[in-house]
Order: sequence, then structure tokens, then C-alpha cells
Amino acid sequence: MHSQGSIPTSAMISVDREQTFGIHKRLRAPRAAAVSGILFSVLLIASYFLVWVSIPANPAAQDLAVISYSKTISLALNLLPFAGIAFLWFIAVVRNRLGALEDRFFATVFLGSGLLYIAMIFTSAALAGGLIRVFINAPDILTQPGAYALGRAQIYQTMNVYGIKMAGVFMFSTSTILLRTAIVPRWIAFVGYGLGAVLLLSIGIIRWIPLVFPIWVFLISVAILLENPSNVSECNRGDPSSRS
Repeated sequence: MHSQGSIPTSAMISVDREQTFGIHKRLRAPRAAAVSGILFSVLLIASYFLVWVSIPANPAAQDLAVISYSKTISLALNLLPFAGIAFLWFIAVVRNRLGALEDRFFATVFLGSGLLYIAMIFTSAALAGGLIRVFINAPDILTQPGAYALGRAQIYQTMNVYGIKMAGVFMFSTSTILLRTAIVPRWIAFVGYGLGAVLLLSIGIIRWIPLVFPIWVFLISVAILLENPSNVSECNRGDPSSRS
């Protein structure tokens, strides 16, 4: 016959294993966010630069010259879906890191703005891809007055106005989350507030503005990678979600 004390001991071992597994998962989550954030930043910045070196800054200048750079532009556009996937992964692991600390209001703004930002990226990429395809197959259509300029203006408005505003909202909500979880230094969150305000208040099309968001995500990701795992473990001990 088993002693009465063996049952609590077995239960305690089971609970201890569950807590250890839960802490291990939370320790891996910030690292996954860092890797996916860096991948997103690198792919998006690379895509921007490929487009910038291939398309003239003036919408009215040398529209047919874009055909000679069609392969470079296609490569840039093909990088965007992978950047979007990495960004989705970044959002998922950050939410997983929050656990029971997740606030419904900020979680809704965080998720909604992130998804809308990706939607704007994919929409602008689809418009650009369609424009390039028409250029290659039927260039006479876009040589008509205003056709090319109109298509390009739609792409820039989608990305540099609506997409950038959603990125600013995402930066505000993410900065608030970073302050609550303390997974990165506080100054990065305050930088996020400042840069988010720049994105929200920017008027017109500024060429370098789209780089602000991926650079900030890259900064967060590097800070997470450089974070001491023992500090994350101490944070998890204070997290209500790590308690049985």
C-alpha cells in the first residue's frame, strides 16, 4: 500500500515539470520573436532598396526604363511575401510572450494594426506586380498620358500613406507592451513612441520614411537576442501565467 505522502509528492513533481516546460516555452518565445523580426527587417529593407535603385524618383521620367529593371523589381516584390510571413511570426511570438499579462485593448490594436500593415504591403506589391506585368506584355497601354503615373501614385499612396500610418499605430501599441513586459530596455519603447508619432504625423511622400519601421523592429530584435536569459527567467517568475 502506498503511503499517503507519495500522492502529493507525485503531484508536486508533475506541477514542477509543467512549470519548467512553461518557463522553457516563454524563454524560447522572445528568441523566436528576435529571429523573425530580424528576418522581416532585412527582407523589407532589401526590397525597398531594390525598388529604389530600379525606379526613377520622378514618376514622369523615363517610364519605359522600368522594363530594363523588371527582373530586379520582380525580385524585390517576391521578397515581400516572405517579409510578411516573418512579421506575422513576430506578432505571434510577442503575443505568446505576453501570456496572462495581455491587455485586450492593446492586444486588439497591436494585432489589428499589424495585420492591416501587412495587408497594405501586399496590396501595394500586387499593384506594382500588375504594373510591371503590363509594362512587359503590353507597354503601349501604359505609355498613354497619365496611365503610368496613376498606377505608381496608387502604389505609393497605399504603402507610404495608409501602410505607414498603420505602422505608426503598431509602434505605439508595441511600445506600450514592451514597457509592461520589460523584455527590452525601456529606452527602445520610448524611441518607438517618438518614431511612431513621426509616422502618424508625416504628411506627403517622404522617400526614407518606410525604413523607420523595419529599422525599429530590427532594433527590438537585436535587443532581445542580446538580453540575458536569466533576466527573462526572473521576469517569468513574476508572470502570473507561470504559476500553477
